[in-house]
Amino acid sequence: MAKRKTKFVCQDCGYETAKWMGKCPGCHNWNTLVEEIEITGKPNRHTFSGVSSAGSKPEKITSIESQQEPRITTNLKELNRVLGGGIVPGSLVLIGGDPGIGKSTLLLQVSSQLAEKQHPVLYISGEESTRQTKLRADRLGVNSDLLYVLSETNLLNIANHIEQLNPSLVVIDSIQTIYREEVSSAPGSVSQVRECTSELMRIAKTTGVPIFIVGHVTKEGAIAGPRLLEHMVDAVLYFEGERHHTYRILRGVKNRFGSTNEMGIFEMKEEGLREVMNPSEIFLEERSQGAAGSTVVASMEGTRPVLVEIQALISPSSFGNPRRMATGIDHNRVPLLMAVLEKRVGLMLQNQDAYIKVAGGVKLDEPAIDLAIAISITSSFRDLPTRPDDIFIGEVGLTGEIRRVSRIEQRVQEAAKLGFKRVICPQNNLDGWTTPNNIQVIGVKSVQEALEIGVTR
Repeated sequence: MAKRKTKFVCQDCGYETAKWMGKCPGCHNWNTLVEEIEITGKPNRHTFSGVSSAGSKPEKITSIESQQEPRITTNLKELNRVLGGGIVPGSLVLIGGDPGIGKSTLLLQVSSQLAEKQHPVLYISGEESTRQTKLRADRLGVNSDLLYVLSETNLLNIANHIEQLNPSLVVIDSIQTIYREEVSSAPGSVSQVRECTSELMRIAKTTGVPIFIVGHVTKEGAIAGPRLLEHMVDAVLYFEGERHHTYRILRGVKNRFGSTNEMGIFEMKEEGLREVMNPSEIFLEERSQGAAGSTVVASMEGTRPVLVEIQALISPSSFGNPRRMATGIDHNRVPLLMAVLEKRVGLMLQNQDAYIKVAGGVKLDEPAIDLAIAISITSSFRDLPTRPDDIFIGEVGLTGEIRRVSRIEQRVQEAAKLGFKRVICPQNNLDGWTTPNNIQVIGVKSVQEALEIGVTR
């Protein structure tokens, strides 16, 4: 016989305890423990289409046939790129982002495109009525007979509709509004989100229907709910960008069927999202010519090279402790590179405020951007501009050496395609490949050597 057990669960990290505490021992946040009732004993699990996991048997890996399942491709090539080539049947994809960033708009456009290709799509909205969804569909020009809209929050009813309709794609907007009757806690709680996601994962794997679920984010930018949520799904996509800017970035941080850290660029228009095929031109179109502190770096975002402008502003400090601020890069990298410039090059930066920014709202985290940051800092400090047709690529070590980076061929080809004339890169990256004819590739071994070439008095 089932028994009821009371427990307290943290709504931020999922920590469970038998008694209430003001401060969560897991995430150290205050007043996040909420009382929930857990039913112990023999579980009454809902089975979908009579499929039971007890019938599965272990198989030899050598006896399993390798089969490449065809992916479902959309008209948005940027989305296909982030997913690794298209939507994999039976996959569970989690999309997170700030409120109003365009998650529902993107998924409604994708649903319409698949419906026009004769793929039935079930769009389930737990936050909007069907009439509200229809208003947004009219604004986006969405009109297809194979796109079905459902306003439902009960997971059991959703499972029944999926079984009856047998769609090619299911969209859940959002997972925080869905609930299971067996779980006593409120929708959006840790227990509800965990149980509903687990059930949706089982439905996707047993039926082969891909499911997209939308997840809310916290004020820190992480997806709300337990961290276990990101481990349960097959792919995690983050929709980034400023609400008051037109460009949106779809970034894959986890993908079991493709490359991670892949990036897709979209532009928000009145009629919906439009993909940007060449983001390097977008990020560099407003670059000031002859401005001190501005450099361009070729960064790899997944399998695609992207040219981005890095700006630095160095000014004398009026405080005892100089300020070090960074936007778009790790803020700990700025004082590290400034220490290298001060020790190995002789620049007196200890009484200077430093402000570093990646133009265009892009976030860069690879070490190949170190040299461009160092050149920007030096250019602003000396008030000497760099050549507008130079590209700087390389990782900077603590002893001032320039270390090799990956995929130098793709970076140089992207720079040559956009009309840049010189690439300053690590000396060890020059072997084993042929440089393009219309661009000069210069190898350097130290920061001092790179500064002599890129920033001259």
